[in-house]
Amino acid sequence: MRHLPDGLATSVERLTGSHAERARPLGGGDASEAYEVTLATGDRVFAKSAPSGMPGALEAEAASLRWLGESGQARVPRVHGQDERWLVTDHVSAVTPTRKAAEDFGRQLARVHASGARAHGCPPPGGPREAWIGLAPMRNDPGTDWPTFYRALRVEPYVRELVDAGTLGTDEAATIDEACELLDQLPGADEPPARLHGDLWSGNVHWGHDPVDGSTGVWMIDPATHGGHRETDLAMLNLFGCPHLEEILGAYEDERPLAEGWRQRVGLHQLFPLLVHGVLFGRGFAARAVGVAREALRGH
Repeated sequence: MRHLPDGLATSVERLTGSHAERARPLGGGDASEAYEVTLATGDRVFAKSAPSGMPGALEAEAASLRWLGESGQARVPRVHGQDERWLVTDHVSAVTPTRKAAEDFGRQLARVHASGARAHGCPPPGGPREAWIGLAPMRNDPGTDWPTFYRALRVEPYVRELVDAGTLGTDEAATIDEACELLDQLPGADEPPARLHGDLWSGNVHWGHDPVDGSTGVWMIDPATHGGHRETDLAMLNLFGCPHLEEILGAYEDERPLAEGWRQRVGLHQLFPLLVHGVLFGRGFAARAVGVAREALRGH
């Protein structure tokens, strides 16, 4: 443990109402710092700095956490507040993943999705339309249906950026565009908008210990919430794997069954994160997106 960095003590006291005594540096990310802060009350909070070059990122994350929490179904860290420099939430200590926690999470996620959103593409209440997913910009703008929203705001902007950068060829971009023409025909494409986490890869599935009641379970962290198709969150869980994934998915389907053949649609729902990763990390992920599009076209 060490003393707090400049500015953090003032923000923590203003946002929590309690004096901050010391801080332990955590991993943070590429663009921000993170600390476990011990308050004078003995409570611990998590403080995350505003990422460099990402205006509105803390505002968007705070609004996302609150919206998930307002569903009454999700385990998310309580937001104490955010200012121009810091976001402060409850600190949740990590625990070992268990099958029971995974099954509980599957049911909770289904209920969060069912809590709904006013439109596909809508931002969380109070959240900015110009938001972020990881280090990449992400626009939220309410649309009339899922296929139109997904094509216009979750695929096309990143394809254009990849083509402009020379990471994708125009013929490869055309393949992705052609695959997106299938979206209207997919079973479940006309489902009402779900309340999505929006960036639900395994690193944002936090197996934790409740600081209030002592229970353990899965906490959703670092969200990029918006209204969308619930299968997109499940596809993100599949992208890099997740502990007890089949237990999560099985409990989800028991709680709220998915449209028939959803596993065959995972690739199309992964186009969004694959393209984002292509923008951030290069050709390998962009090529995977092209492969997903080709596979979808072969199976049609």
